[in-house]
Amino acid sequence: MPLELGVWRIDNGDTQPVEFAAMDFENRLEDILHKNIDIASPNWLIIGRQVPTDYGGIIDLLAMDRDANLIVIELKRDKTPRDIVAQLLDYGSWVAHLEVEHITQIFDEYQRKWQKGKIVSIDEAFKEAFGATIPEEMNASHELVIVAASLDHATERVVGYLAEEYGVRINAIFFRVFRDGEREYLSRAWLRDPMEVSAGLAKETTTGEWNGEYYVTFGYPLEVVRDGLARGYIVAGGGAWYSRTLEMLEPGARIWAYVPGAGYVGVGIVSEPKKAVDDFTVKDEGGNEVPLIQVSRPAASLNRYAADPDKADYLVRINWLKTVDPEHAIKEKGFFANQNSVARPRTAKWNYTVERLKLRFGID
Repeated sequence: MPLELGVWRIDNGDTQPVEFAAMDFENRLEDILHKNIDIASPNWLIIGRQVPTDYGGIIDLLAMDRDANLIVIELKRDKTPRDIVAQLLDYGSWVAHLEVEHITQIFDEYQRKWQKGKIVSIDEAFKEAFGATIPEEMNASHELVIVAASLDHATERVVGYLAEEYGVRINAIFFRVFRDGEREYLSRAWLRDPMEVSAGLAKETTTGEWNGEYYVTFGYPLEVVRDGLARGYIVAGGGAWYSRTLEMLEPGARIWAYVPGAGYVGVGIVSEPKKAVDDFTVKDEGGNEVPLIQVSRPAASLNRYAADPDKADYLVRINWLKTVDPEHAIKEKGFFANQNSVARPRTAKWNYTVERLKLRFGID
């Protein structure tokens, strides 16, 4: 359905509507997103702007997620429904075949043209953005994203049809500006759940039967990963996008923990639902329950956003059945991996991954 969003200011119990600023917003939006792509997704890193394709088109913004998959971001501006969808699919057909060398070249040119300061490698930029080493396999998949203030019924139907019937990873983000006196406020809404799109959870990948095994990303510095494997926890945070999927994990669920860029490091059973890092306790040497952050130096670093429930780190207690050090993580060609903190994949790739991991970890 087309986006209908209203904002009201509350003054002493009375409500006053905040006016929608129907200005040259879509022309300004590219600059806004370029300066702070987190307002679209904290999971993206801009690697290109106004990127020319081999077919004559120019991609507004090109991003990379923490799985090193590419995100094509196209602003609707004054394009017709037919034009914006066709153009995005055309760009996707080009991006799908980009090799590592071309991607690094795009990033280098982007820095020289749009960034001020030191030129860094894409590996350095990735580690700075996500705190992890860039995966060996880049551009294993890609997403297509339309950015607009609103979309008509026809465009929304086409986007839904492509996603649900053909498994295309396509989505739309709606941004609107509201003005209250001299101040402007930006709102954001997604057409489709971004986590399902980024995980490829469209019709062709969700019609299979779920095998009951949970996928978990342990995307933290290795000292935190090692602490979690030793003390019995996984963690996610830095935004609700990452932490809210931890609520899927109920006691008794079996998880397979993946460290981006390394591989799978453990299999275990959930023993408690998620807790804020401040509330998570472990037993000290005397057998007393004490706050984790008091006895673990790596865990103490997780307390940085404790005052902000949205960005705070949340932990889930795990009874590990088997673990390996991240330096010896288990990784094979064809293994399933994505950036979601927790997922219930229903794909043949996930089934294959679990069966291989059972053998590698010696799990029945």
